[in-house]
Amino acid sequence: MSKKVVLITGGSSGIGKSIGIYLTAQGYKVYGTTRNKAKYPNFNDFNLVELDVRKTETIAQAVSYVVAQEGSIDVLVNNAGVGITGPIEETPDEEIVNAFNINLNGPIHLMKAVLPQMRKQKNGLIINITSIAGYMGLPYRGIYSASKGALELVVEAMRMEVKDFGVHITTVAPGDFATNIASGRYHAPLLEDSAYKIPYGNTLQVMNEHVDSGEDPIQVAKMVFKIMNTKKPKVHYRVGAFMQKFSLFLKKILPDKTYEKLLLNHYKL
Repeated sequence: MSKKVVLITGGSSGIGKSIGIYLTAQGYKVYGTTRNKAKYPNFNDFNLVELDVRKTETIAQAVSYVVAQEGSIDVLVNNAGVGITGPIEETPDEEIVNAFNINLNGPIHLMKAVLPQMRKQKNGLIINITSIAGYMGLPYRGIYSASKGALELVVEAMRMEVKDFGVHITTVAPGDFATNIASGRYHAPLLEDSAYKIPYGNTLQVMNEHVDSGEDPIQVAKMVFKIMNTKKPKVHYRVGAFMQKFSLFLKKILPDKTYEKLLLNHYKL
């Protein structure tokens, strides 16, 4: 029996790399993507192909390449993403558009690109890495929350649209994990004359502390592996610290203003 073929966007670092290494060790044929392959001349954990989720032509080329090499794409892991923080009022329009292009439009374009092949195979699995932040509007992370939350809803719709093709689509929402996302995150600058200077600065500090003390990304890799070996995946999965997952339960049962007050206290606002 041939190895299952897995394509992971954003596979050169962070959660994507962790998933790729773990699945390779489990016997899968893994292809990870990166925007610039030349930056990783000594990368040999698994295959790397160039792909920018903002550019549909690179998506088509990468998908065609993997299919030409392996004859199939059994699993797509939409992992590539970008962090973005700042007061929405002061966040540049082009950065908002960029975040949605990477976190929402990119995964949609990838799903559209692999679906014809999966439909031809009469089977396939698409796992979209979202975020627990996508279940709530977080202060100074509103654009990030919105882009990840929108992807959760897109998946709910697409699952029903592709159910007759033997293709399963799901999401995995991580909490805070110890990765390099903070270094690659777009930060709206702390402006000296900004009305948001003090609260935004305090919130940034809390966010960075959470990432620095985050969980091991191997937990996300193990969740992906578990889903790949589940006959009928659920609509949504969450992985992370207990309190982060528990916060989703609290959002369901608490009045909106009570939950909002919890968030304000958490971020010292």
